[in-house]
Amino acid sequence: MSAADLNRAVDQLVRQVGHWEAPRWAAVAAAGNAPRGELVHRLVQRIANRAADAASERRRTVPRLDNDMALPDQLRVVTADLVAAGPPDEVLAESAAEVQATRRVL
Repeated sequence: MSAADLNRAVDQLVRQVGHWEAPRWAAVAAAGNAPRGELVHRLVQRIANRAADAASERRRTVPRLDNDMALPDQLRVVTADLVAAGPPDEVLAESAAEVQATRRVL
């Protein structure tokens, strides 16, 4: 799995949710018991953690903003951080799989 594959998965998820308004973000995901915004924020945090690990930096909490419509941008930023850190292919593959899994449950 490559950085291009991860970016493609993120682009697909962003295209799926990028136009959502607040009520759609607040709705419970099709597969799960959490609001969609919460599921995407968890994904953002896990990718941010992988980016920090790959860059040998301290993990930081990604802020949960009041407006869920910022989540696609947060996802793009942490994904760019991960790719820039140059992690092993396994980390990229794991991240891409998690993005795809999140996309399916939304």
